[in-house]
Amino acid sequence: MEQKFSPSVDRPLTMLKYCPAYETTPILEIKSAGSFRILVKDETERMGLGSFKALGGIYAVAQFLIQKWFEEKQSRLSPEHLTDKSIEAWTSAVTFVCASAGNHGIAVAKGAQLFSAKCRVHLSQSVPKDFEHQLVSLGAEIVKSGTTYEESVEIAKQDAIKSSSVLLSDSSWPGYLHLPALIMEGYTVMAEEMRAEFAKNGNWPTHVFLQAGVGGIAAALTFEMRDKWAQQPKVIVVEPAAAPCLHASIQQGKITTVTGPVSVMGRLDCKRPSLIAFNVLKELADKFVVISEDDAEQAKDYFREQNLETTTSGAAGLAAVLKHEELDITLSASDKVLVIATEGSFT
Repeated sequence: MEQKFSPSVDRPLTMLKYCPAYETTPILEIKSAGSFRILVKDETERMGLGSFKALGGIYAVAQFLIQKWFEEKQSRLSPEHLTDKSIEAWTSAVTFVCASAGNHGIAVAKGAQLFSAKCRVHLSQSVPKDFEHQLVSLGAEIVKSGTTYEESVEIAKQDAIKSSSVLLSDSSWPGYLHLPALIMEGYTVMAEEMRAEFAKNGNWPTHVFLQAGVGGIAAALTFEMRDKWAQQPKVIVVEPAAAPCLHASIQQGKITTVTGPVSVMGRLDCKRPSLIAFNVLKELADKFVVISEDDAEQAKDYFREQNLETTTSGAAGLAAVLKHEELDITLSASDKVLVIATEGSFT
C-alpha cells in the first residue's frame, strides 16, 4: 500500500526561520480580461533564485542531512547548525544527484552549496543554457543527459546507484516517495502564505489555476488548500497540450506516459507524472485542462503588459484563465481567480 502524502507546513516554516533569504512573496492583482478579478502569487523572485522550487529543493537537502545525522550519530542536529564549520567535513561527503528541467536543479544546487555538500545535475538537451550557467555558478557539476527530461531522470537514477549518491528527484514512483514528499512539503509554504493573507483581507479566490509538469506544485498546493483554507476554491490543473500526462493519467485511472513534441513550456514538458501528485490530484482537483503553445506565449505577453516578467511555463495558469470559455470554465463578475507566476524570466 502506497504511503499517503501527509505534509506538515510547520516543518519547512520552522526551517525557513533560519534562512535570511526567505520572505513571503506577494499576491498582486492584475487587469482582468473579463468581468472577474485576477490575483497572482508572484514567485518570480523567490529567495533570490527566481522560482517556487527554492522552497522544495533547499528544504529537502536540509531535511535529508538532519535525518542522516540522526541515523549516524544518534543525536539531533538543529537547522541553525547545518552550516557550522565543525560538520563541514561530514556534509561535504554527501553528493546529491538529480535531473532537472531547470529550477529544481538550481534549488538542489543551492541547498548543497549552503550546507557544503556536493551536487550533480543531469540536464537534457532541451534545457536552456541560462539554467546551466546558473547551476555552474552554484558549484554544481553538470551532466548533459538525454534528449528529454524523462531520459535525464533515468540516467540520474543510474548515476545515483553507481556512485552511491543521494537521488533527489521532484518526481516520485513506487518505492521512491520519501524525498519527493519532502520537496512537496516545502512547496506547501506557498499555500500557507496565501492562506494567512486571505484570512486577513477576506479576498479568498473562487478558482485557482495551477500549472503542472510532474504535478508536484499543483498537488502540494491543492492538498494544503483543501486541508486548511477556510473558503474552498475550484482547482483547475493546467498542462501543455504537448505533455498532458496528468490529464491522460486521470482519464486512464492510472499513471500514464504520454508522447508529444518538445513544448515551449519547458518546465512543464513532462511526459509522466509523479505518483504522489497523481494520487493527490485525482482525489482533490476539480478539473484538468490543456493549453497550446500559442496560449502560453499570449499569457506571457499579457503578464509583461502588467509589468510582470515570467516565462511560458510561469504563465500557463493565466493562459487557461484567458481561454476559460474554450476550456468550458464559467467565470462570472463575482469570481476571483488565482494564478501562480511560478518563475522569473531568464532570457
